[in-house]
Amino acid sequence: MDVSGLLEVHNLTKKFGPLTAVDDVSFTVAQGEVVGFLGPNGAGKSTTMKMIAGFLTPTAGRVQVCGHDVVEKPIEIKTCIGYLPEGAPLYGDMTAKALLNFVAEIRGFRGAERRRRIDDVVAKVNLEEALFRPIETLSKGFKRRVGLAQAMLHDPELLVLDEPTDGLDPNQKHEVRELLRGMAADKAIIISTHILEEVDAVCTRAMIIARGKILFDGTPEELRAGAEGAESLDDVFRAITTGAVVDEGGVEKSA
Repeated sequence: MDVSGLLEVHNLTKKFGPLTAVDDVSFTVAQGEVVGFLGPNGAGKSTTMKMIAGFLTPTAGRVQVCGHDVVEKPIEIKTCIGYLPEGAPLYGDMTAKALLNFVAEIRGFRGAERRRRIDDVVAKVNLEEALFRPIETLSKGFKRRVGLAQAMLHDPELLVLDEPTDGLDPNQKHEVRELLRGMAADKAIIISTHILEEVDAVCTRAMIIARGKILFDGTPEELRAGAEGAESLDDVFRAITTGAVVDEGGVEKSA
């Protein structure tokens, strides 16, 4: 695996009291890779993403983004990372435009450069219709698009997106997937998803995490081959974790 990746995760562990949420996880992600982070609820996906983004401090191990240690250089890594958290927490009393102006100023953009960057991300995520409405009045899909826009505003080298298409209708999902594919060559992108179709459509690599450990790391084609006949992510996960193969009728048989 390429050790010169934009993201390097080494023996990452996170404990909450007696619970080990992430257990000695290591991987790298290089420029041009779109990694689908898969697993059941409570598997450790969001916790791992939060540590990568610097929102949680690891119990053990380390994360490097663009050559910077996340714990030792938190400001530096935030200049090269865009993060969409689970649930896209936003300031509900702000309009979408006000929030993007706020984020742009925090990022150090002023004047014409600030306007250019906001106009660019608004167009990319098709946010024009909701730009001047309070965020608390927006649909889940529009809130998700506001979250995507703020994550992309500074054109980061690494995007960490927790369920980026959650709440979007089929056309919007397609638009976001096309957007991610268009950006992929110049960035490293990690997305968590519960949608098998999204892995096939967007990702160059798939990782399955369960009980805080990585159980699978390979291409979407290899993932499909390891779960022959699976139609849902639940089927794939069950096949990978148990060694079962799903036949065309959805019946498991020994692998």
